[in-house]
Amino acid sequence: MNLVLWISAGLLAAVALTGGISKTFVPKEKLAAAPGGGWTEEVGAGFVKTLGVLELLAALGLILPAAVGIAPVLAPVTAVCWVVLMAGAMVTHGRLGESKFVVLNLIYLALAAFIAWGRFGPESFTG
Repeated sequence: MNLVLWISAGLLAAVALTGGISKTFVPKEKLAAAPGGGWTEEVGAGFVKTLGVLELLAALGLILPAAVGIAPVLAPVTAVCWVVLMAGAMVTHGRLGESKFVVLNLIYLALAAFIAWGRFGPESFTG
């Protein structure tokens, strides 16, 4: 179970890193032209960059605290935050009729919920 949770956290961290880099460093206009990027047309560039930075922090928070043994509880806390972020993403993409992105965000949400459950529960870093 521990290995599956680490692999899940690594996959989710890779997703967060990729999304964070693109939202932080790619111009909003270019993001808007990409598949699933239509939501950026309705918000300011600062909001997009803020989400990007939060995703970069999530990538770190899913792995780093547990890997170095400093405040490892931040890993499942980050996973819970990712669940909230993905719920918002699902609502946003659903409102725009982008059902395949709703499904993709649901998969990310489920993965994050699994990590949170596992790390707060049976495979806690404190137990």
